Amino acid sequence: MIRRKKLGEIERISASCQIVFAVQQKIEALVTPGITPLELDRIAEAEIRALGAAPAFKGYHGFPYSICSSVNASIVHGFPDDTPLAVGDIISIDVGAHLDGYYGDGAFTVGVGTIGPEAQRLLDGTLACLELGIAQARPDGRLSDISNAIETHADAQGLAIIREYGGHGIGRKLHESPHINNYGPPGKGPRLKPGHVFCIEPILCLGDPEVEHSDDGWTTVTRDRSLAAHSEHTVAITEDGPQILTLPTAVPA
Repeated sequence: MIRRKKLGEIERISASCQIVFAVQQKIEALVTPGITPLELDRIAEAEIRALGAAPAFKGYHGFPYSICSSVNASIVHGFPDDTPLAVGDIISIDVGAHLDGYYGDGAFTVGVGTIGPEAQRLLDGTLACLELGIAQARPDGRLSDISNAIETHADAQGLAIIREYGGHGIGRKLHESPHINNYGPPGKGPRLKPGHVFCIEPILCLGDPEVEHSDDGWTTVTRDRSLAAHSEHTVAITEDGPQILTLPTAVPA
């Protein structure tokens, strides 16, 4: 059974999510040729702390950085490093914040300078999958309706789903039940109810979705080194439908 959050809890999650949004905006504006993911990590941590929160990822199961930065064929959980970003790269940045006992979580993928048409197709398709998945996060739907919406659009766009990863519940813990696959038939799983709060996050690639782990034990890459992308929002289900908490002026109903 998925625990439903009370309004006060959702407001606290939303406060953490607003910090995530602010940091994402700052970091995205800095993604230019020559900057390094490690610089972005330092800036993100300073900004999160300046806003009164703590980086949700730093120290989480031993993760040593404040953001996950995954470049090109890296999928998720990438370690920020000192390799300068170059024109044509894509980078996925996952940001988490912990404020007053509650978590917020969100991710985006962006191009560095001008990117190729296939890379742009991947970014556009991943974002569209996120939007379509969120649209299914409504009262009395089923959990797998979210999954199926993502899979249906990914298949239609010729994009492969990285099946090892998916969305999750969030609240007092960064990762709560349920796990949300990015694939599957509709009409399965628990009923969705007002008060459920989920992170919905399609993770797609242009080629073979098989995964390899890097030597750091965290960073994952596509086996064929095809480009991968990741988009994520924290979403609360209300009586009126989904409310994206990792966007500005989100006021839970």
